[in-house]
Amino acid sequence: MEQKIKILMVAAELAPIVKVGGLADVVGALPKALIRLDTNIKIFIPFYGCIDKKFNIQKVKRGIDLEIGKKKVKFDLYRTKLPKSSILVYLVKHKIFNTKKIYRSKNIKLNGKFSHKLIDTERFALFSKAVLESVKIINFKPNIIHCHDWHTAVIASLLKSSREIFFEKVKTLYTIHNLAHQGIAQPTIVGFSKLDPNLPIIKADLRNGDINFMVQGILGANIINTVSPTYAKEILAHYQGAGLDKILKKRKGDLYGILNGIDVDLFNPTTDKSIKQRYTIKTLSRKKIDKLDLQKKLGLSQNKDMAIIGLISRLVWQKGLELITKNLSNLNCQFVFLGTGHEIYEEQLRNLARKFPKKFSAQIMFDNKLAQQIYAGADIFLMPSRFEPCGLGQMIAMRYGTVPVVRATGGLADTIDVKVGFKFKEFSPQALYQTLQKTLKVYYQQPQKWQQLQINGMERDFSWDKSAKEYLKLYKKLIKQS
Repeated sequence: MEQKIKILMVAAELAPIVKVGGLADVVGALPKALIRLDTNIKIFIPFYGCIDKKFNIQKVKRGIDLEIGKKKVKFDLYRTKLPKSSILVYLVKHKIFNTKKIYRSKNIKLNGKFSHKLIDTERFALFSKAVLESVKIINFKPNIIHCHDWHTAVIASLLKSSREIFFEKVKTLYTIHNLAHQGIAQPTIVGFSKLDPNLPIIKADLRNGDINFMVQGILGANIINTVSPTYAKEILAHYQGAGLDKILKKRKGDLYGILNGIDVDLFNPTTDKSIKQRYTIKTLSRKKIDKLDLQKKLGLSQNKDMAIIGLISRLVWQKGLELITKNLSNLNCQFVFLGTGHEIYEEQLRNLARKFPKKFSAQIMFDNKLAQQIYAGADIFLMPSRFEPCGLGQMIAMRYGTVPVVRATGGLADTIDVKVGFKFKEFSPQALYQTLQKTLKVYYQQPQKWQQLQINGMERDFSWDKSAKEYLKLYKKLIKQS
């Protein structure tokens, strides 16, 4: 009988236990799908001070020694279960993580570049070392350590620095969720982490005057993947490579793109308790009740025939918010924005809502319930991103029969075609405006075609089951490597 593949999944976030963004959703959903494929998975995350006690976290061992820098420190190990599963989640507890925020340091300019949180690089280096110490304590020898994003990338270098027999045949898969966030640290991180300074990947990095955690993952891991096939191609080009395109090209043969999935049980208009009226493909007309409810809730004039365009996003440079200008007020529709982020974008959307209160509603907040209500109540979902490694919003929108309008980049290009939505390539306000004009023309003048777009989107399979099978192929490829 073939033995189960043992996978150690390591990340900075894990939904629903602790979450900032989409990384948490991936790490919270992928293991559940992999378990259904008969794998053995354990997850490691830091034990942040903001984690709720309701997750029934139990002590495993206290006072574990760890060599960091020139001294020994101690950390504690706890565990719980990933909600709605039997998967064990281990939490590394140390005072460095006893914070209300997951990420705590400000960006600092280092050697002409913006360091991604100098203090955080030390925190996650400590976490990565503690993970490798902990697996020996719980006697779980994985076939594969699956590292997510820059926070855990240094694990690949730590394994190459290790001479322990325990890790001799352990392979690494490194998943890039967003290449723009790299984790740049001062050279002292080498001594702090007890990395081998003679490793070629360390020496190459130090020639640039710093240590880039993302680079360590790219050069150190056995296989690399990112979260959509198109993004895997885009990051090899200078305009999307975030300064790492030349390094990525060295690993081109080991770079794969696997599209993220979504939680199809959570995002389901048939069972969603957050929305006013639940509906199915066969009862799509009921969706207008959710529209009327959304309009009322946000103070927009109630009109079941007026198109609503929704945008739910982090309000940051990546998301292409510069394309949303006052010219959009000329369109025959209403706009609903939800999210928080950089002040310049928050104020931009507030200004539109102040100048055109009948057309725009700007909800500058984080509200999961309202997000579900926008997915259900809107007719069109907008994602004009500069770049988008995968994107989940467009997939969630389709589950609710809301037609996406996206810029053709990364995962947006992979998931949206003419059967389910509309996309534009040029990054300009004019391209967006013209695409929305085209979209609204179909909405108002071709109702049967519009309904078919909705149905096609609702029928698409964006479950994690499909993505998990692709990950399993990579795991098996890793195990076959000598």
